[in-house]
Amino acid sequence: MNFDLQEAIEVLERTPQTLAHFLTGLSDGWLHCNEGEGTWNASEVIEHLIEGEKNNWIPRLEFILEEGESKPFPEFDRFSHLSLESERTLEKKFEEFKTIRIENITRLKKLIDTESKLEVTGSHPAFGVVKVRELISTWVVHDLTHISQIVRVMAKRYGEDAGPWEEYLGILK
Repeated sequence: MNFDLQEAIEVLERTPQTLAHFLTGLSDGWLHCNEGEGTWNASEVIEHLIEGEKNNWIPRLEFILEEGESKPFPEFDRFSHLSLESERTLEKKFEEFKTIRIENITRLKKLIDTESKLEVTGSHPAFGVVKVRELISTWVVHDLTHISQIVRVMAKRYGEDAGPWEEYLGILK
């Protein structure tokens, strides 16, 4: 196993600022491109990450620590951000994401005050028994997945324009 709580926190702490540095100031063409119907653009991914901070990671962690395997924790609606009409600027979204993430990391450190808590199990509504360590690992990989998604979508925007070099650009495959 490779999981280390401090290493996980290193990534979780950096995600908001990484995305803010990368996306702030870019034109709408970059921020609103997607891979077609039913896919998300960068702005929608940020809204999804905010919803996850509010309703997924820490609420599920607290539920596992309080309930164990006695009952499944509530499902997380991965698409709820799409039904919210948001007029916030990207900068406001990043501000909210960063603020909630800082609060959640502080809460994470308080909740996981011993190594043994990483092995506490809960009940996922679809997967069955899961460990706290697995939930936190998923949180980190989820961040990295969405960073990768944003970069892939943006690269594909210029994919055809790369002409024959497309053959050498693995991100376009």
